[in-house]
Amino acid sequence: MSKKVTLYITGLLLLVLLATGCSSDGEDTSSTSDESDEATKEETSERTLTHAMGEITLEEKPERILAPYLEDSLVALGEKPVAQWSIGETVLEYLQPQLEGVPKVGWDLPVEQAIEQNPDLIIFSAPSALQNGSYEDYSSIAKTYVFDEEAGADWRKQLTTMGEILNKQDEAEQVLSDFDQKVEEASATIKENIGDESVAFVWTMGEQFYVFDENRYGADIFYNEMGIAKPEFLQSLPEEGEQWNPVALEKLGEMDADHVFLIGNEGEPGFEILENSSVWQNTAAAQNGQVYEVNNPSHWTIDGVIAHGMSIDQMVDTLSK
Repeated sequence: MSKKVTLYITGLLLLVLLATGCSSDGEDTSSTSDESDEATKEETSERTLTHAMGEITLEEKPERILAPYLEDSLVALGEKPVAQWSIGETVLEYLQPQLEGVPKVGWDLPVEQAIEQNPDLIIFSAPSALQNGSYEDYSSIAKTYVFDEEAGADWRKQLTTMGEILNKQDEAEQVLSDFDQKVEEASATIKENIGDESVAFVWTMGEQFYVFDENRYGADIFYNEMGIAKPEFLQSLPEEGEQWNPVALEKLGEMDADHVFLIGNEGEPGFEILENSSVWQNTAAAQNGQVYEVNNPSHWTIDGVIAHGMSIDQMVDTLSK
């Protein structure tokens, strides 16, 4: 809630108290009190939010929300958007149980598609996400909030901010608390099963291979919060950047992890390449039968509380067998 709104509420409460104090001794003030309580309640639902492109004021809870690629935070807070992010027919598969029947909009949200959805509120993940129109174009359709780059990229800040936007701060706090509890319990379970053995995460797409460094997607949680041992191999990777570069097969053959999660859509050529590669088959994990093929990559390659929770559950299940 903004400072301006808070001061207004404080002033309103003082006026109510003064009015009550000036009433006659026998006068029934319950009606006035009830009205003031209701007015205060209504006032607290109005909030002015500062964002990357300016300010918006929301008088009530928006009902029709359009927030491409932010659906994880929305769903975690019990909201269903009016449309969901997509690239062609590709959507966030891991959220489809909650988003069944929700129509698709293009990843760059064409202005005409935004108009068709008749939203009350449009939310962009960053200023750079405004690729198919100007801020003025979208704000003429509905109230439009734009995350700054840092908050949009940090899934915890994203969820907390989404709670502020939707006036669901308590719910956001509870979701994060539940997640932290999951992390703690999963960490203990995994360590009971594999001790200090190291784990690596490799994503294959087409004929290419990408290794999760310690700050990439869920690996940040696995390594830095859950304390899962990292293979030495990660230190030989180029310094991480926004561009995620593939790792050559010959380089992948140096992988020294005890366990490897090999992630990719079923039928990806990369699976067959590794199966037929003597370089890969000579790695420790392959030799010990501890390479685990994961055919639902959707939640592994995005940052979000639901996505990370699903990846943690899958890790626990796999490493407990």
